[in-house]
Amino acid sequence: MPARARWSFRCSRFRNPRLTAAQGLAHNAAMSVLTLLLAAYLLGSLSGSLLLGKLRGVDIRQHGSGNAGGTNALRTQGWKFALGTVLVDVGKGALAAWLALRFGGDVAWLPYAAAGAAVLGHVYPVFHGFRGGKGAGTLVGVLLVLWPLAVAVMIGSWLLVLVASGYVGLSTILAGAMLVPLALATEAGPERLAFAVAVALFLVFTHRSNLARLRAGVEPRFERARLLRRGRA
Repeated sequence: MPARARWSFRCSRFRNPRLTAAQGLAHNAAMSVLTLLLAAYLLGSLSGSLLLGKLRGVDIRQHGSGNAGGTNALRTQGWKFALGTVLVDVGKGALAAWLALRFGGDVAWLPYAAAGAAVLGHVYPVFHGFRGGKGAGTLVGVLLVLWPLAVAVMIGSWLLVLVASGYVGLSTILAGAMLVPLALATEAGPERLAFAVAVALFLVFTHRSNLARLRAGVEPRFERARLLRRGRA
């Protein structure tokens, strides 16, 4: 840059200190948002079943359905391993949402964007070759912080469908779908409604193999949960 142009630029900065300060604040705010979103994704990438599996010398993706989630953990490794998996997955989702609320300032959409980043990290974990779970456990974690009522509705819906059908995947899909009418019924803000719609669609996507097996009639049931059928027997 020529000397005269440099002098002119410096003078303009001196004459407009407020503009420069505003630009600096905007830059810092943008960096904070990006940092929180990245942190949420990295937290989501800490897969409970894969981390605990390393301690046991087991890659859960090589067993059962090949999914790194709580259901496959229960079926292949037992309830203690599954409980640890769920605690890690729910906990990391809750932490990601809390960090966004605590340090996100007045950006209304940021906690929900961070929640989505955490769920995305769980499904596509950078630390585990982008092969993770299906997002339900981490979703429960973020909702515990951002929308506790939704957790009660989801768990209730999930249990009802599971007891009636025995299909875990179908139960999860329908439980996630309940977020949309719940957001509409409670007159939620646009951020929460958009998050509900995105989550419902994403759960359908991550459970597409379950839906394919349902159509083919080969989806395994969780028979121990089919209480209604037992009652009729």
